[in-house]
Formats: sequence, structure tokens, C-alpha cells
Amino acid sequence: MAAPLLEKLSESLGSPEPAVRLILSILTGYLCALVYRHFLFYKSTTVIHLFHVVSGLALGAFNFGSQLCHSTVCVLVQFLMLRLMGRTVTAVLSSFTFQMLYLLAGYYYTATEKYDIKWTMPHCVLTLKLIGLSLDYYDGRKDASQLSSEQKKSALRSVPSLLEVCGFCYFYGGFLVGPQFTLRSYQRLVAGELTDCPGKPPNSLIPALKRFGLGFVCLVLYAVFSPYYPDSYYLTDEYEAQPFWYRCAFILLWAKFGLYKYVSCWVIAEGSCILSGLGYNGVVDGKHQWDACANMKVWLFETTPLFGGTIASFNINTNAWAARHVFKRLRFLGNKTLSHVTTLFFLAIWHGLHSGYVLCFSMEFLIIIVERQAQALVRDSPALTKLANSWLYPLIYVVQQLIHWLFMGYSLVPFCLFAYDRWLKVYSSIYFCGHVFFLTAFLIMPYLRKALVHKKEHSQKKEE
Repeated sequence: MAAPLLEKLSESLGSPEPAVRLILSILTGYLCALVYRHFLFYKSTTVIHLFHVVSGLALGAFNFGSQLCHSTVCVLVQFLMLRLMGRTVTAVLSSFTFQMLYLLAGYYYTATEKYDIKWTMPHCVLTLKLIGLSLDYYDGRKDASQLSSEQKKSALRSVPSLLEVCGFCYFYGGFLVGPQFTLRSYQRLVAGELTDCPGKPPNSLIPALKRFGLGFVCLVLYAVFSPYYPDSYYLTDEYEAQPFWYRCAFILLWAKFGLYKYVSCWVIAEGSCILSGLGYNGVVDGKHQWDACANMKVWLFETTPLFGGTIASFNINTNAWAARHVFKRLRFLGNKTLSHVTTLFFLAIWHGLHSGYVLCFSMEFLIIIVERQAQALVRDSPALTKLANSWLYPLIYVVQQLIHWLFMGYSLVPFCLFAYDRWLKVYSSIYFCGHVFFLTAFLIMPYLRKALVHKKEHSQKKEE
């Protein structure tokens, strides 16, 4: 009965059935959060864990059927590693190796030439959760003085139970599309600690509805505009026959509207986390904060003219996970650039085995380096600083935004087209303009600095 209804619904919406199932499942998270608030908040932790496990498994089965077994295998293996190997480096390395190899094998055996909603989608979220769990458990062996402030919040001092681990992994607010959160945060949720009213369910209905409303607006924008900018158009003779400026404009608009697919899912999912209480983040300046599970800073995403600003506003929890568990743990390398490159390479492989992911993240690295050099040049040059603060700023801002979104789309082309022959066709048609632009900027930046920044002025800036 459900299948024909879903088929009709997907046809009326003009969306693939897997996408409709995913959206319905994310929305069901709000219903689950309401059940938890009204009927289970004062129940024992065992009952709450069971509810999270059952609801999460039901949502997983609804979307992926018997393929849900892949997640259960990885959760059980991870639990056994915690119990049998203890708080050891061997356990951490074993966890990382097993979970990543399982995910990569899934990518290999399910790979197609387009983006599909399949079991590997939530599994990549689960992979980070389980690797993070092993690292947090390992940190629990250390003295508090040896831990950073982040590690103190997430370190596990006791062995979690199987039910606890399953509840953490299958929690309805984060199982399908994220966000990432720690087991300690989940434990605080189940204990009733994540609330602005001690001992009572949180007053989070309005904050949750605000995120839902914002996510719904983004979903509508995606549904209305993205059909005009399909990925498949890149591979047509018609696209290649268009003028150069048109091809670039298409990339810019394609990226702008296409990213709303991710924005809408993350923001709507965040709303269910806020409703349950998991989004509670304490009090700042006398106001209760509900952004602990924020995966998007939508205002920053829409207004920043900087690539660094977009990265800071997009997929926040995954980036924070990578910073905490990869970048900062590579401190022993003694080189921030090497740590940065390694972190980006890990994220590229985590996304999948296609060459497009590696190219996308390598482009991100180049762009961020050039942007930081450009910012330092403007800051250290009195002439450029004066120009940036002049009446020309609105015009400069518009130009920055055009460059920002054009090359954001340029970087995302291989990310979305995956295969070498597909993204190479597109890049060739626009003459690799992104690589030419940023490599040229990288090469001439030292000469611009020599011409525009005097050593005396630079030393004065440093002293200030």
C-alpha cells in the first residue's frame, strides 16, 4: 500500500522516490522528538535508548530495506572493539581501518555515474560517528590536564553499553544526514540534561520551528530553480556550443541553487535535534542557545564574499569533526600545511572513490591559500586597505561575490560529475579558467606584495 502512494507522491512532486523517502524520514524526526518529549522524557534511560534504536532502525529500513544490515554490522563490530581492545592505540587504528575500508568497499560495489540515495549515504555519517567514538573512548584514559577543552567535553570515562552505542548511532535526528555529535552529548540528552528548564522538557518548540521554516524555504528554492540547472546539461552538445560567458554563468547559478539540496536537509534535520533537546548549547549573554547541532550558518552562507566564509558556514559539524579528530591529532607532524592537506585528502576519500572528489578538495586548498594571501595583502597595504574601505566597497563586494560563486561552482563540478572523462569535458569547455586564475594569482602574489607593501609598514602592522 505504501509503495504505490510513494510512487504517486514522487511523480506529483517530480522527485525520485528515494529523495521523497529521505525527506519524509527527516520530517518524521519531528514526530519522534514530540513522542520523546511528551511520553518518554521522564522514563528510564533504557526505554529512551530502545525508542531511539527502534525509530532509527525503522527509518533506515523504510529507506534502504535489508541493506540496513551494513550499519548494524559496523555498529556491532565497533562495540566489540571497544570492549575487547580497550583504550588502546590498536583499538583506534583497528576502528579507523575497519570502518573506512567497509565504507570504501560499499562505495566501490554500489558506484554509478550519478548521485544516488543509497545505504552508503547514511553510512558515511555513521563511519565518522564510530571512528569518533573510538577516539573519545581512547581519550578517556588520559588525565584531564592532557586533554584540550574539546576533548574534555567528549572523552568517555566509562565503557558504554551496547544499547547506548546503538541509541547513539541510530538517533533519528542524526542517523540519515547528520549532524555529527558525540556520545557524551547523546548521554546528556538521554539523562535529561540538555534543557533550558532543569528537570523538564526544553522550551525548544519555537527554535525548532524556525529552523524547519528556514529549511523549508531552502527546499522550495531548490525544487523551483534546480530543474533549470541539471547536472546532465554539462555533458550535452548544447552546453558546449554556448558562449563562454554563458557556460560560466550556468556554473555560477547551478552551484548556487544546487547547494540548497544539502542546506535544506541539514537545516530541517537540525530542527528535530533542537526539538528533542540535543541542539541545546547552554547560555550566552543571558540567552539560551540552540545551535549545538547547527550544520549550516545560512546567513553567513548567503552573504559572505569569501570562500573561507562559505566553508565555515557549510557542513559545520563534519568540518569540526575533521578538525578535532584529524587535523589537530596530526600535530605531531609539526607542519600545519601537511596536516591541512592530509585532512582534505581524508575528506575526499570519505566522500567516495571518484577522482572528482580529490580534484574538488585540492581546488579548495589552492583557493584558500590564495584567498588568505590576498587578505593579508589588503590588510598590510595602506593603499588597498583605503580602497577596500572607500565608497567603492559595494562594487567590490558584488565583484567578489561573482568571483566567489563562479569558482565555488567551478570547484563543485568534479564533485558532482564524479568521473574523470565527465569533469574533464566541462573543464576543457571553459579552458580550465579556475585553475588558470588561482595558479596565476598564487604566482604573482609575492610580486604584488613587494610592490604594494613596504617592509617598514608591514613590521608596523605586525607590532599593532
